Amino acid sequence: MWGRVLRQAGIADPSLRRDYALQRRVVARFARAEYLAVRLLLPSALQPDVVAAVAFMHETDNRVDQGGAAERKAALAEWTGLVEKACTTGVADLPVLRVLAHTAERHPDMRARVGDFLDGAALEVAWEEFATEAEFDRYVTGYSLPALMLTAGLLAPAGSPGLDEFISCCERLISAMQRLDFLEDLAADLRTGRLGIPVEALEDCGISPDDLLPGRPQSPAVNRLIQTQADAAATALESARPLEHTVSPANKPFIRALIGVQQFRLEAVRAVGAGLIERSSGPSAIGSLCLLARETAARRRHRSRG
Repeated sequence: MWGRVLRQAGIADPSLRRDYALQRRVVARFARAEYLAVRLLLPSALQPDVVAAVAFMHETDNRVDQGGAAERKAALAEWTGLVEKACTTGVADLPVLRVLAHTAERHPDMRARVGDFLDGAALEVAWEEFATEAEFDRYVTGYSLPALMLTAGLLAPAGSPGLDEFISCCERLISAMQRLDFLEDLAADLRTGRLGIPVEALEDCGISPDDLLPGRPQSPAVNRLIQTQADAAATALESARPLEHTVSPANKPFIRALIGVQQFRLEAVRAVGAGLIERSSGPSAIGSLCLLARETAARRRHRSRG
């Protein structure tokens, strides 16, 4: 079936087809739910490009998220050079960069989005904590949004005002997603000395970073902090729902599924509460599968009408 998808996307070169197949397997392993949503809910012609973008983001994260700040900074500089060479010349030693370069040829705006993402990655390399909500917002705008736009940009409408509303909704959506990421990953981040919840939010709840260390009692104040952060994510997620109406009918099921999964993530975070300092959470598997099934049926109805 993947071979047919590549044919429908106009990808005929045997070596490129092997590279895309390899990236498909990578994405299917580390992001199973997202991969299923792409395969079930997006038009075939877009699927290889989304896979290429997600695989590139994953490789970037792996390279710049290891070691201390100096090591991460050096890794980002080296990786940026390799990416720029691949996108400029179309030549690369790594399959992930070969498919990225090919996708950039197919979608001319992709190269600019890759540049924005790598520029923003300097924020990811540097962050250890956010003193204020404003610092969190700058991280979302500078890094998280460009990361989302690598894939979301493939679904964007052409021209204003539709594009402006699309980007605005994407920013609200990624704000919710990033906050949920930091809540889900709280235990793991604390073990590495990083904190994705603004310090001022802790102070508002009368706690310090030390109160979040594993082994500490799960106090009502910590649970209040988690629920307050979940409230902020819920507000951003609700304000992002008009995103569905900015994309083409063929892409609406995917957007609804994407937002629906975030709702499941939010519910899981609320349920675990203060326990997030000890363990992570995740969306309901059954709920997510039912959502995918529902939106797959909706896509089929749309295609039959078309």
